[in-house]
Amino acid sequence: MRPPFHQKKRILFLTQNKIVSIVAMFIIAFFTIFIFVGIFTSLHPNYRVSSNVIQKWTTDIDETLFLSLFSMENRAFSHALPEDEPPINMWQSVFELGTNIRLHDVRSLLGREIPGFDTYDRQILIAGEGTDYTNLTMESTPPLDIVLEEREATEPEEKQDREDSQQSEQTTGERDVVFIYNTHNRESFLPYLPEAEEPNDAFHDEVNITRVSQQLSEDLKRYGIGSKVDDTDIGSILVENDWNYSTHSYQASKEVVETALQEDQHLNYVFDLHRDSMRMDVTTKEIDGKNYAKLMFVIGGDNPHYEKNYALAKSLHEALEKEYPGISRGVEKYGGAGRDGVYNQDVSENALTIEFGGVDNTMEELYNTSEVLAEIFSEYYWNAEKVSGEE
Repeated sequence: MRPPFHQKKRILFLTQNKIVSIVAMFIIAFFTIFIFVGIFTSLHPNYRVSSNVIQKWTTDIDETLFLSLFSMENRAFSHALPEDEPPINMWQSVFELGTNIRLHDVRSLLGREIPGFDTYDRQILIAGEGTDYTNLTMESTPPLDIVLEEREATEPEEKQDREDSQQSEQTTGERDVVFIYNTHNRESFLPYLPEAEEPNDAFHDEVNITRVSQQLSEDLKRYGIGSKVDDTDIGSILVENDWNYSTHSYQASKEVVETALQEDQHLNYVFDLHRDSMRMDVTTKEIDGKNYAKLMFVIGGDNPHYEKNYALAKSLHEALEKEYPGISRGVEKYGGAGRDGVYNQDVSENALTIEFGGVDNTMEELYNTSEVLAEIFSEYYWNAEKVSGEE
């Protein structure tokens, strides 16, 4: 029995409405995509989604998740999974990726709710004398205009030559094997800034951490180790590119480091010197009546050379502790969501970020430590060269 004419008409009407709805949805979706593309491409560079941002989003994803996903398509990948690895929980993985909350670690939730609690998400690989989770390194992160602000500064005291100073018989000749640079090159010290009182005001274009880098280079040369010091003003690069001080400083300095390593293949060690924002009681050590600025080695936990970088820092820390107990604050692992986690240490297997003293240290104290670090590193370097030569 055929349907009445009015039913046919209603069916046709519904079909037409459905077609119109589909076409309308297609048009809306089409223009929505164009609108979003326009928004993302016109955003300020600081807010665009880049490969670095994506890398940070995926930092906390366990590698076994990727292996599990690959093994769904190719069973060969399943052999790389640990034998005791439990079955993949896709819903948990999606939840952790979307919320950045790790169900097995309550700190991932409390770290954003309790001010200062995220400090405990960092890891002390080696604790030096007095080092705990309450006095780890603290980075000054003021706006760029504060960093570049002109300030009065007093001239630091001249470096006094050591009485036992002598040139090493071993030498790298004309080869520079150590590259020293400063990502935060304007980090300064309060004793020389009469108008500054807070760590976030301790910046200067001349009296700053770069003087320590120059001194370390001179001290290394006394032990026969050639070094090259970069004098690039990273702040100027940030201004030229309209970049943010906190989020783009390492991006700016990395270009400098990579260029230097490409131009000189002999550069095998890369040291990025910083000054900490922690105060005098944390960053100063008296040894035999002489004050020294304490050192802290910071290792990026998200860089591919993490193990090698850590091994170098561990060796230097142990040697410092043996000869000058208490001068090293230890080795800290810094990485994870919301942090750089690499600190340009991916450029070399021998790359270190070194916190050299703090805002309250004097150049005399910093220079004293420079002598010590040069002495300890030279012993490490020449022993490594000897082993390499024997091999």
